[in-house]
Amino acid sequence: MAVDELDTRILRLLLEQPRTSVREYARLLGVARGTLQARLDRLERDGVITGTAPALSPAALGHPVLAFVHIEVTQGHLDEVGDALAAVPEIVEAFSITGGGDLLTRVVARDNAHLEDVVQKLISLPGVVRTRTEIALRERVPHRLLPLVESIGRAARA
Repeated sequence: MAVDELDTRILRLLLEQPRTSVREYARLLGVARGTLQARLDRLERDGVITGTAPALSPAALGHPVLAFVHIEVTQGHLDEVGDALAAVPEIVEAFSITGGGDLLTRVVARDNAHLEDVVQKLISLPGVVRTRTEIALRERVPHRLLPLVESIGRAARA
């Protein structure tokens, strides 16, 4: 999907001021509310905007330990294991991957003992051959999309 300069300005505002009204966004951008709403609808329809939920902190919810668990799966059981992962609340993301392992999960836990319990639960799932766990020590670059949006905006202007 092509993203033009106005789309980029809209996305920047959504990222920087997520709780602002459509009317206020239109005022800040200097466009009609109808124009802005049409752009927002198109960005949602095209999958650029995928949600409006607040960002939550697992640490503030009592789960400060973050780990990445690589899971090796018995051949032919990837979908089955992937479905089973959805039932584990401590798994906040899971991806099929290339390289060492078949799945990569992002897991949160209350402490290291809880993390071990979660990993043991994963190992016991039918189709799981082995796991490899890496504990995150510190977040160096928080999840962000604004630099990407700005880069796309620069390219749209060029």
